[in-house]
Amino acid sequence: MFSSVWNFIKRHKKKFIFTGAVVGGVYLLGKYAQKKIKEVQEKEASEYIAQARRQFHFESNQRTCNMTVLSMLPPLREAIVTQLNSESLTVMLKTKPANKLEIWEDLKIISFTRTVVAVYSTCMLVVLLRVQLNIIGGYLYLDNSVGKSAAVRRASYQSPLTPPDVQQQYLSSIQHLLGDGREYPPRSLSFVCPLIHPCVSPGLTELISRVKTAVQSSLGGVSLKQSLSLLELEQQLIWIRAEVDSGRPLSSYMLADDEDVLADQACGLTENDLVTIRLLNETRDMLDSPDLSKVLSACLNRGFSRLLDNLAEFFRLPVSDSAPNCAPDSLSAVSLPLAKIIPIINGQINSVCSETPSHFVQDLLLNDQVKEFAAIVYETFSTPQELQK
Repeated sequence: MFSSVWNFIKRHKKKFIFTGAVVGGVYLLGKYAQKKIKEVQEKEASEYIAQARRQFHFESNQRTCNMTVLSMLPPLREAIVTQLNSESLTVMLKTKPANKLEIWEDLKIISFTRTVVAVYSTCMLVVLLRVQLNIIGGYLYLDNSVGKSAAVRRASYQSPLTPPDVQQQYLSSIQHLLGDGREYPPRSLSFVCPLIHPCVSPGLTELISRVKTAVQSSLGGVSLKQSLSLLELEQQLIWIRAEVDSGRPLSSYMLADDEDVLADQACGLTENDLVTIRLLNETRDMLDSPDLSKVLSACLNRGFSRLLDNLAEFFRLPVSDSAPNCAPDSLSAVSLPLAKIIPIINGQINSVCSETPSHFVQDLLLNDQVKEFAAIVYETFSTPQELQK
């Protein structure tokens, strides 16, 4: 029996070898396929987790942006009111001075100027902080990325991309927009980073000067007794905006427009100084981009639209007094003397620069174009390839 089995095996030896090879190959191929499938599944799971973590970090960063904007509005309002102090003129008018008409004329210019400046600077603040905090947010994501190996970290950089000292130094550049006449940056910061030059005429002061010139050009010749409808008031604001926008780029009011003199002054700078300079240059590139101009323009359009909505509340005609052919909410239904419009305009800064989430601020923070641009900035600076540039 055994001999017959052995003879059968000998006769079909080649077949057995071939079959064994096939079975073994199929088995090994199956094992290899299982391994590859497992690797693909693990990679997909890892990418999904990384993407979810990145999305969570981005959304958390946007909430931080919103809270930061709200916290910066009171100092912005204070800086504007300090440089455009209409309250002192109001007090003087109560004393019935001899130059009452002259004071009223000054009050007209200052009231319109500070409201227009409030709209511009609030929109700029929203956009600038979105850029700055998403640049830092992107770098922080890279610093804290779980998937980054120690070998890659040592090969690409040896320290965090944005150390706390650099973050503080970098974010202090917001004072160019919020400046209230004080020297910026403080001398201590200038000493730390000599490439950031002290600026005694910060962006806000220059913006006020530009807007004031536009207001004087538009409203300087309008009599205090002249009545204006909401439609005519809107036209005045359009003229003012056109003159302001026709001047220097609006981005220059948001960040100091210093030349990058790194090549000339590199000697003696610390590593943190160089990182800060890089962040400022990257921010300047973002602010000078056409996309940001579109986003800022959209914010300004929405901001002035919301301002007119607020003013419309004072131009409503009671239903009982409405003319037969004129709707109560018509832009030309009611006209008010300019002298009565001035106090209304003067008080709008409290609504525009409100630390509580007003409709004005919410419209800006929730603007779709602002959100999309923030996502682009974050995506750009949270991508590892950015480190190699």
